[in-house]
Amino acid sequence: MKFDVQSENLIIKPYKNEKATYVREQKGRFQRMRRNAGWFLMLLFVLIPWIPYHGRQAVLLDFGAQQFHIFSITFFPQDLTALAALFMVGAFALFFITTWLGRIWCGFLCPQTVWMFMYIWVEEKVEGSRNQRIKLDNSPMSWNKFKKKATKHSIWLFMSLLTSLTFMSYFIPAKSLYVDLFSLEWSSIVTFWVALFAMCTYGNAGFLREKMCIYMCPYSRFQSAMFDKNTMLIAYDADRGESRGRRKRNDDPKALSLGDCVDCNLCVEVCPAGIDIRNGLQYECISCAACVDACDQTMERFNYNKGLISFTSENALAGNKVSVFRPKILAYASITTVMVCLMAFFVATRVPIEANILRDRTVLYRTNFDGSVENSYQLKLTNKQQFADEYTIRVAGMENASLNLTKPIAAGAHEMVVVPFTITVPEEAISKKISELELIIENKNQEVSVHKPTRFYSG
Repeated sequence: MKFDVQSENLIIKPYKNEKATYVREQKGRFQRMRRNAGWFLMLLFVLIPWIPYHGRQAVLLDFGAQQFHIFSITFFPQDLTALAALFMVGAFALFFITTWLGRIWCGFLCPQTVWMFMYIWVEEKVEGSRNQRIKLDNSPMSWNKFKKKATKHSIWLFMSLLTSLTFMSYFIPAKSLYVDLFSLEWSSIVTFWVALFAMCTYGNAGFLREKMCIYMCPYSRFQSAMFDKNTMLIAYDADRGESRGRRKRNDDPKALSLGDCVDCNLCVEVCPAGIDIRNGLQYECISCAACVDACDQTMERFNYNKGLISFTSENALAGNKVSVFRPKILAYASITTVMVCLMAFFVATRVPIEANILRDRTVLYRTNFDGSVENSYQLKLTNKQQFADEYTIRVAGMENASLNLTKPIAAGAHEMVVVPFTITVPEEAISKKISELELIIENKNQEVSVHKPTRFYSG
């Protein structure tokens, strides 16, 4: 819905009329880089769930079991600090890249961009070139139009389903996910999430496209706060290009009082956001560089120098000195490096077992017939290792204290075991009512140990 607010001669239109964006296919060096990066990321996305590791899926985010497996490391809910550090690393790395190279993430690496261009490619192969697609959409419904539209949307839906299945295979073992699909044994929860992600992919990449980047992505809104005059961006050299105007290839632009811009409008037609880069920097621009390749192609045909539209910076465009090592860049790079080191330190020093000691709250202590005092405890032990192991417990801090555990505690890989036990101390060894002691849990090779403080009550 749209509305106008009129005050005397002032007309404010909060919403503009949206027209469909028909993107022309463009080739060139930046588009090759973008496509190669897209293929690489898609192959990673598809292949990672199928990498085996010690009899299981190498990368599996098992929310049901609350275990996140990444090759030889298994994270549990207690390890959320590592996940927080990972998000911080990603955020500061994005700030660093944005300050340096602008919105290179949006144009070359963002999943929305990769899938959007992939869907546009399908649309081009089925419905034809940009002009053919415009003509087809403006024509009345016919069998040919219906056939092309049905084919395009069928391929889109199939791609959306494959995307959803691949995404879900990060949370459900891939083999069981596909076996259950073909045997029609999916649960209602799995069916719901697969359908939801498939429809989200279909809607985002097929219909919303640039609107997702312009209106819904917060990155396009705050990225300008990280820009400075040395940030790389897509820019049009107005001093060289203006005044723009059409001409023949053999015409002398100086004789016609024209700049190098031939006003071919290709930079607009190849832009997935449908903007005119000649109007200056706009937040809709995702720096995909399609306009750069289109303009260079036109400049080559007219025997003009390339670079009328280019990856440059405000300082470079003005002929000023460009500074790479500036405070903002160095600050973001330093923080990113520190966060990476902290996360690596956490993972390297992480103890692969988790132990909690709980006291029996119903009875503080019991006095045996021989006068010795006994306290009851419960051990919750989680083996975070990739293999089964055995653990022993010993008491430190009290002389002559004994445990009733005679056998090692066996715990399978990623298994949590609950073991009740008691500590008994002879009467003559007790000097105070509340004693501080320490329980040491070790594996059989004594390579891993955890020290847990607790208390012993005697009256």
